[in-house]
Amino acid sequence: MSADLAAFIRGLPKAELHLHIEGTLEPEMAFRLAARHGVTLRHGSIEALRRAYDFGDLQSFLDLYYEGADVLRDEQDFHDLTRAYLERARADGVVHAEIFFDAQTHTARGVPFATVIDGIHGALVEGERELGISFRLIVCFLRHLSEEAAFATLAQAIPDRDRIAAVGLDSSERGHPPSKFARVFAEARRAGFLTVAHAGEEGPAAYVAEALDLLQVARIDHGVRSEEDPALCARLAREQVPLTVCPLSNLKLGVVRSLADHNLKRLLDRGLCVTINSDDPAYFGGYVAENYRAAAAALGLGREDIVRLARNSFTASFLDPAAKRAWHERIDAYTRSGGIPA
Repeated sequence: MSADLAAFIRGLPKAELHLHIEGTLEPEMAFRLAARHGVTLRHGSIEALRRAYDFGDLQSFLDLYYEGADVLRDEQDFHDLTRAYLERARADGVVHAEIFFDAQTHTARGVPFATVIDGIHGALVEGERELGISFRLIVCFLRHLSEEAAFATLAQAIPDRDRIAAVGLDSSERGHPPSKFARVFAEARRAGFLTVAHAGEEGPAAYVAEALDLLQVARIDHGVRSEEDPALCARLAREQVPLTVCPLSNLKLGVVRSLADHNLKRLLDRGLCVTINSDDPAYFGGYVAENYRAAAAALGLGREDIVRLARNSFTASFLDPAAKRAWHERIDAYTRSGGIPA
């Protein structure tokens, strides 16, 4: 890839819509927080921990992901984690972020829900003021846990409806279909939350259809296996249901054998509202601009494709229509200028 295209990608205004804040825990911060709390990590050095980021599938990643989250214990930890992500995101041209957090990962360890959201939300407000990154916050239900546990988390989230925009569904997909949480999502919608769900990453295309029909989600996180069902793919294109695709995550977890095999370009060419995101970038080898660059290099994406993906990121966001239009205009101005920020 040319240096000019890499610079164009970095400076292009973009929204990130699929980002797990716990997945931004870099090894250096993990050891720093462990020292803060007197925690001994199983991997004895930063280098050893980074070498452990070699996953065969989603579950092998999740095992290490949940282990790493144990160093997040107080409000300052969650603030520091979020602020570090925002600094990296700003350098990558992110101007709006819609961030997942896994409350159950923390409350199960005795960390209060309020501690988690106060730390994350405080850093997001600070980041909007100081870095110019607007945000929405999404609490996810862990699908390997019970419906009852999800209802309990929803009950904790409802009093924070002014700070939490949406609910989502993540964690181990196989054997945990969206239908398992249909009643929880119905209650969340009644409470005024928007809804999203991971589907069609390791799970089948049928899980994407379930998320649409039973959970009534506004967008699908991942969704790359939708291509296995031509009728579903046609529906996604017709209804412009956004897919928050994460190329380096898909590569790292074995969803694709190589980025050259990824279907992102095919889905884009079929008219789907595809976006590019980083998922759990500390574990998967790159933040959002690196995902754009890697996909562009492997799939031969041109500037028109890259601009379309950036425009899609705002179209698919939970920003209001006026803000979406404003960012589309900023992208158009940036493109006309040849990559000079407005």
